[in-house]
Amino acid sequence: MTNRIAEGTMRKSGIKRLRKLRNAIAERELDAFLISQPENLRYLSGFTGSSGWLLISEKNTILATDFRYVEQAKGESPDCEIVQIKRELSDWLPDLVSDLRWHKLGFEANSTSYNTYHKLSEAAKTRQVNLALVPTTGIVEQLRSIKEPEELEFIKKAAALVDTAFEQAKALIRPGITEKEAAWEIEKFLRQEGSEGIPFEIIVASGTKSALPHARPTGKTIRSAEPVLIDMGARISGYCSDLSRTLLLGDTDKILWEIHDIVLKAQTTAIERVESGMAASQADRLARSIVEEAGYGDAFGHGLGHGVGLAVHELPTLGPNSSDSLTDGMVFTIEPGIYLAGQGGVRIEDMVVLENGKARVLTKAKKDLSF
Repeated sequence: MTNRIAEGTMRKSGIKRLRKLRNAIAERELDAFLISQPENLRYLSGFTGSSGWLLISEKNTILATDFRYVEQAKGESPDCEIVQIKRELSDWLPDLVSDLRWHKLGFEANSTSYNTYHKLSEAAKTRQVNLALVPTTGIVEQLRSIKEPEELEFIKKAAALVDTAFEQAKALIRPGITEKEAAWEIEKFLRQEGSEGIPFEIIVASGTKSALPHARPTGKTIRSAEPVLIDMGARISGYCSDLSRTLLLGDTDKILWEIHDIVLKAQTTAIERVESGMAASQADRLARSIVEEAGYGDAFGHGLGHGVGLAVHELPTLGPNSSDSLTDGMVFTIEPGIYLAGQGGVRIEDMVVLENGKARVLTKAKKDLSF
């Protein structure tokens, strides 16, 4: 009974999402819209295969995929018309467009290569199909940025799992273990406890490597008296979590303890003061001003945060140059950092959801510095 209720809820959500998308298509005076971005395709149809195209018009919802995924598509996307395709997009789409009398087709410019666009344009000309291809950006991503209740439940489960994984990591990270060994133990725990793979490569960066924001774990042995930056995530029912903590072991350089306090203050201030209706750039300023006042502005070289959902990096973008606005229902990270080349770095990252105008923290892992 529970599964039936869940399936019914998801189908209702899918219908609602398609209605919103159709409104956006009509506003842009498009006859139809071609979805190619995998997360957008899953969001609108439920399809999780690695190869497929979704075509949405006022009356049609067509999921086109090849032989490998047809049966899967029938099960995952019962509200779509499933079309089995062969060869490339340019081989079959012009005829389909002609049959349906579409003349103005929007496509996702960020996930459709120029080569695909060029071949499709040439194929339409060769077959004398009256087709205008209209590049678009961010249409479905904007819809995805506001999380529905069932999406938030999956995200909360992914956040709880990564919290537990961090406590396990603290227990195993000791002098003598390598970064790769630690990263593998974290990944193994996440998978054993229900994560569908991991949304990004786990970071375990020790010593001076912690000053590299996207360091990769290596065979370097973790030693006493050095920082260890950990960045990890889980995935539940397609939805991601993202968490970073920095541990300091023993007699670590005093400056790293100082910048940890600065980063923690910057993060706490942003979490407490961020609110719905605020520009994402203003949210970034809440934390960045504290880092700058402490004299480390140049060492905080990335944005304050990013949206998290079906992708680990999605809208909104919280940074100095962001044009996004924050609103209730958005889930995003707040992750200030300070990185000192040759010495080490500190990042503290949590996920929050905006509710009733304020941020509610989803990740609960402790922020103490002890191993």
